Amino acid sequence: MAEMTPLVPIAPSLPHLTQHRDPQPRPHSRRRFVPDTGEQLRVLVVAESFLPQINGVTNSVRRVLEHLAAEGHRAELVAPTGPDTYAGFRVRHARGATLPFYKDFKIGLETRRRLRQTMLRFRPDVVHIASPATLGYQAAKAAGELGIPTVAIYQTDLVGFAERYELPGGARAMASLTKRIHVKVDRTLAPSSASLTQLAEMEVPDTALWPRGVDLEQFHPSRRDDDLRARVAPDGRLVVGYVGRLAPEKELELLRVLDQDPRYAVVLVGGGPEEQRLRTVLPHATFLGLLHGDDLGAAYASLDVFVHTGRHETYCQSAQEALASGVPVVAPRSGGPIDVVDDTVAGYLYTPGDATDLASYVDLLAGDAAARRAMAVAARRSVEGRSWASVNDALVGHYREVVAARRGQGLRSVG
Repeated sequence: MAEMTPLVPIAPSLPHLTQHRDPQPRPHSRRRFVPDTGEQLRVLVVAESFLPQINGVTNSVRRVLEHLAAEGHRAELVAPTGPDTYAGFRVRHARGATLPFYKDFKIGLETRRRLRQTMLRFRPDVVHIASPATLGYQAAKAAGELGIPTVAIYQTDLVGFAERYELPGGARAMASLTKRIHVKVDRTLAPSSASLTQLAEMEVPDTALWPRGVDLEQFHPSRRDDDLRARVAPDGRLVVGYVGRLAPEKELELLRVLDQDPRYAVVLVGGGPEEQRLRTVLPHATFLGLLHGDDLGAAYASLDVFVHTGRHETYCQSAQEALASGVPVVAPRSGGPIDVVDDTVAGYLYTPGDATDLASYVDLLAGDAAARRAMAVAARRSVEGRSWASVNDALVGHYREVVAARRGQGLRSVG
């Protein structure tokens, strides 16, 4: 038990950031890759979250596993939840615990000893650590002790998460934990320029940009559903929607100004700990719950405007899926949306936390149907080169680079 990382509520006991004397960060880069024609790899994926949780981490891990299977690689997944297999690969269930302030989410708590045993048995060429926190920290240490190359995916802004949940001492502790994890891995991949800047400020070495892909068939303008629109806006109002977790860090109370405006029908897709409170805060809104597959694609395409409210998004995959669906996006000028949304072309970026600024851009789109249609076309065009296949080919390129670097310099201890 001594090897377990503490649960988030007691994370302030972690050593302070300045206690670590780590190498100076190397500048991040936008590496280019040739098509993957190398030998098959054995990849152990360690994820803090997986099915049945529906979130950005789960979605990315699913796409990575599907890509590895399609390209003939071998993989296993370690996660707190999930089916016994996925994409033909074994899923090993890590020990976990439920967060007291978010009972629908299970966090991984596993000993380093058990993770070492998994690694020794599977013999991976590389360990992929998805959105590392407690489980990812132990995986990074275990892989380091065994001399196995590691690639970590920076996907959750733990500092912003702690700030939003007002955990005493949480922001400082999460900054410390983030650095402690990422200085132990061979390479950290971040989804946006804002995330790379955040990591550089923490003095995390060897970072690179790795954005997210989007399913251009599931999310397509042709999936617009007039019956759904008639159900949520029978009087023909403009349909303004959000897709994602209903959680405090998403700042969904900002939608109140739209919910109170008789011109708009507000729609929320997703679930989470804030749902009951939000039903009171947004009494006129339609809550569609969790949707998947074609139903999710239809929900996106049936919106007139997509709105995101959270300022702590490292990427904002839901905004990208809205763009692919041909829907203009209004999102905070913060974090991932700065890269994802082409401001004034495919949507608008507003001052984070400013409901009046948010509403002004929705009003602008509502008042000019021709401009809204032009933005819808531009939205789709802006993501047409972001397929998951191309994004994951780049990921395998990163795997090969860290494996080659380790082989070239000989095995070294990272722990």
